Amino acid sequence: MTSEWLSPPTRSELIENLVSGVDRYNPSNVGILEDYLYHQIRSEEYDCLANLAILKLYQFNPDLYNPDVVINILIKALTASPFPDFNLCISLLDERSTNAQLDEPDPLPTILPILKGLHNLLFRCRFPAFWQAYRSDELDFLRDNYTVEVAGFENAVRAVAIRGVRATFTRISSERLGSYLDLSGTTLSAYIQKLGWSVNSSTSVVTIPPNPDNQIEATIVQESVKLPQLTKIIAHSVASA
Repeated sequence: MTSEWLSPPTRSELIENLVSGVDRYNPSNVGILEDYLYHQIRSEEYDCLANLAILKLYQFNPDLYNPDVVINILIKALTASPFPDFNLCISLLDERSTNAQLDEPDPLPTILPILKGLHNLLFRCRFPAFWQAYRSDELDFLRDNYTVEVAGFENAVRAVAIRGVRATFTRISSERLGSYLDLSGTTLSAYIQKLGWSVNSSTSVVTIPPNPDNQIEATIVQESVKLPQLTKIIAHSVASA
């Protein structure tokens, strides 16, 4: 997982050279990295380090700042929860200069608190609350102007929920799982089938296959104290008394 995060298999040689070398700080390369971001958005790929390089360039060169690019980077990082990608991106915005010359009002100050709230819900595994907030009328502009352009965004959020379910449950009701995934009926059944999980037709209970995170195993810790060591401990206790 770490190796894929550092160097995704879908990253081209050109982007690898930009991200890994000194050229990552060359402002003339920002257009290449921004084009790569939009490729990620269209193709359901994700490259956190390349996106962080864009934010770092914006830090060093405020005149390059593009709020729509920043928002799209944050949306992509949102679906990496519970990994720290979103907070890494936020950390590069704290010192962002406000002197960039924009033709229109900057939407980031309005959208950033919303994205932080959505990330908080995902990070705390409050998946039904996430979907309720995301589907609300107040976030129409976020869906209509941003996430609609991000291919597979909702399924990427569902993948976050599935990671949480796999790590926590061995069995879960279909109704509860559906609330986590914002799915129901035949759509939910098809999703469960795609995961390879089984459903008890009489109880509607979904069985999650065993994995290292959802299995409780006793750990036996055995300590060996040799006689010479024990003698030293006793002698030290007597001397201290």
